Amino acid sequence: MQCLHPDLLQWQSLTSEVLKPERHMWLLQKRTEEANNLEGKMEGQDLKKNMSTPSLLGLLIYIYAFSLSGYLPCLGVFDLDGHENMVKEALSIINKHHDPIVDERTIQWRNGEKEVEDILDVFITIRDSKGEPLLSVDEIKAQIIELMIFQSLVDNPAHAAEWAMAEMINKPEILQKAVEEIYRVVGKERLVQESNIVQLKYVKACAREALRLHPIAPFNIPHVSMADAVVVGYLICSHVLLSLIGLRRNPWEEPLRFQLERHMNDDVVDLAELELRFISFSTGRRGCPGTALGTAMTVTLLARLLQGFSWSASLNQEQTDLKESMNDLFLAKPLHAHAKPRLHALMYGD
Repeated sequence: MQCLHPDLLQWQSLTSEVLKPERHMWLLQKRTEEANNLEGKMEGQDLKKNMSTPSLLGLLIYIYAFSLSGYLPCLGVFDLDGHENMVKEALSIINKHHDPIVDERTIQWRNGEKEVEDILDVFITIRDSKGEPLLSVDEIKAQIIELMIFQSLVDNPAHAAEWAMAEMINKPEILQKAVEEIYRVVGKERLVQESNIVQLKYVKACAREALRLHPIAPFNIPHVSMADAVVVGYLICSHVLLSLIGLRRNPWEEPLRFQLERHMNDDVVDLAELELRFISFSTGRRGCPGTALGTAMTVTLLARLLQGFSWSASLNQEQTDLKESMNDLFLAKPLHAHAKPRLHALMYGD
């Protein structure tokens, strides 16, 4: 994992090349293709054909779980809770599937058989000021993992959508209003696209409230001030981590309720919180560079689930269980719900 943190020049080059607005639009078609596959997967396709997926999701559990050595670093060498060993095993499986792809693509570029088509090609072709490759092959492999995990491409959108669905299934009136908005804006003859997001104010409020009430981790990504600072008259000590739970619940009335009205008074509803009443995808100069991408993925995922299926609690259950896990801020049990297709069969793909 030593390659996961590039130096400042690498960081600036990577963020400017990989996550600039042009790249966001450039990958729109690929994101749309994946979103179009969602309904087919819900219809019963095998979600575990890629064996690295369970390992990737398992890795997320241990990244965000409580660890004794996180509070007493001197105990880290003993791996008392077994997390380090679990992470190493998960990374080994992920690397087993991903490394050959990177190696093959690198050879294709070396032989002049490739052109830029995706993010991996960007990593391979990006150059430093001297015209040399900015990243080694090992660094490219590490950055692919970091992009999937730490830049919210896997965890935050899925986490927010799952919590939003769980909350909304328990509040059918909210779920129905969201569906009505989707049908009013998009209809039933085509699927929700990213271009529709700006008009889906109520759906965005659902995602926003899920992010507020259910952060994916108790603290912000560990970017800290290296020296004491004074902000608006307040002393901020060095190396302080922010409590996302506190930030997302402190300024609000009835903070533990899933209540959309607290967001609907804003002229524009967005997942990024400019007034810092809570932090969705981190903030500041070293905040999450993939905020636009995370927003698009979160809202599109939630809207597609609402548009494509009628939802209710599982059989023999009146409501979904909203209990949090004892080890992290995920649901204690993965969401199980009854989904009934509501669109024409052709809308769900093959």
